[in-house]
Amino acid sequence: MNININDIKNGMTIIIDGNLCMIQEFQHVKPGKGSAFVRIKLKNLRTGSVIENTYNTNIKIQKAHVDKAHTNYLYNTGDSYVFMNGETYEQIEVPKEKLEEFIPFIKEGIEVDINTYEGELIGISLPEKVEYTVTATEPAVKGNTTNNAQKDATIETGYTVKVPLFINEGEKIVITTKDGKYAGRA
Repeated sequence: MNININDIKNGMTIIIDGNLCMIQEFQHVKPGKGSAFVRIKLKNLRTGSVIENTYNTNIKIQKAHVDKAHTNYLYNTGDSYVFMNGETYEQIEVPKEKLEEFIPFIKEGIEVDINTYEGELIGISLPEKVEYTVTATEPAVKGNTTNNAQKDATIETGYTVKVPLFINEGEKIVITTKDGKYAGRA
């Protein structure tokens, strides 16, 4: 399906210059002289590379139809991660290389969308925020109360995140999966 470049949105999957890409961010630019253009930051879903290009506002682009399968994470085999489709109970193996940026946030039972394009696995989508248990952190030092004082905390997946001093071992916290930052107590 072809759409006008003015109708794009962040997160949309498109085929541009023969590549399957996801729009990470875009900006419409109307200079004082000359015609308007759109600056787009694209992530190639096959190679993982990120490029930034400019396009005229009068072109049409092809929108790619991406299928999403709602799954739950079961276990990892070392080389791949195994997910189960919640509707068909089919198990889907995803190679570890396709998950590099998501591995710190994958825990048992987490709900994940597996994205495919014409049968080809192109990636996964995690929930925006996920609850984790703090497995290790230093106790707060009395008197260390500078503004926004933070300390390292390790969560159940082994990922280390900066948290406020009042967070203790065994507590549940919420982390934003997009940037890997502490978002609050659970």
